Amino acid sequence: MSLKIAGAPCCWGVDDPKNPYLPPWEKVLREASKAGYKGIELGPYGYIPMDIIRVQQELSKNDLTIIAGTIFDDLVSESNLKNLLKQVDDICSLITKLPPAPKEEGQKFPTPYLVIIDWGHDERDYKAGHPEQAQRLSEGDWKKMMNHISAISEKAWTQYGVRPVIHPHAGGYIEFEDEITKLVNDIPYETAGLCLDTGHLYYSKMDPIQWLRLCADRIDYIHFKDIDVQMYEEVMNEHIRFFDACAKGVMCPIGQGIMDYETIHELLKEINYHGYVTIEQERDPRNAGTSLDDVSQSLAYLKQVGY
Repeated sequence: MSLKIAGAPCCWGVDDPKNPYLPPWEKVLREASKAGYKGIELGPYGYIPMDIIRVQQELSKNDLTIIAGTIFDDLVSESNLKNLLKQVDDICSLITKLPPAPKEEGQKFPTPYLVIIDWGHDERDYKAGHPEQAQRLSEGDWKKMMNHISAISEKAWTQYGVRPVIHPHAGGYIEFEDEITKLVNDIPYETAGLCLDTGHLYYSKMDPIQWLRLCADRIDYIHFKDIDVQMYEEVMNEHIRFFDACAKGVMCPIGQGIMDYETIHELLKEINYHGYVTIEQERDPRNAGTSLDDVSQSLAYLKQVGY
């Protein structure tokens, strides 16, 4: 099994590019490199500037490559489609001009990927992790979202050669078991792959091991997280947004929570997964003072158990 472990800006609290407390992007790259990572995601659109020369200089200085860019936005509203397609152009124009990460033997598609996440709906944000309470999209709105994902994916792949991967995410309209099943039926693998996230699966009442196995043929990319189960049980009893739960510490360094990464390692061998996994630990950026220690611990733990 050929695996490489990358990092992501969300480990420094970078999820909303408009958050006034975000650390400088240069610091995130510097600390990711210091922790031992060789690859990192671009983070949300608007955080790392679309300035090829500046970004290339910082990546080179820190011996890093970009593993993926992300569209983290409302995929449902017709009025947002123009904005989504502009993001595809901007993100893919940048990431395809940067030096690529090496392709691992057996890896289905080369990096960088375009990670596609639905986000921005209060009615679902407050029901993250509650499949029995959360409202679902109407058939018409679901079809619109599928059409928008198809348009984003087609543009990324045909114009830029960037593999699109859809990420089910707590608090969006692609989160729960029924929605992932529907997504896989409605979006052919030729159009886009999956990026499954162990933490989001668990948060949303699914067994990560079961779902990694179930979707093995569709998975092109994986996110690793760990969950503090005591804090998880606490936030499940609160009326709380997903990222407010993260600010309370529901995500913890890998190896310190509920996830069984030794069994996941065996599973990845079994399903013949090769390529990249990215460590994430969402938090409030005001708590990013411990990010370097946390991402270092997460990487060290995974290496210790055989990754």
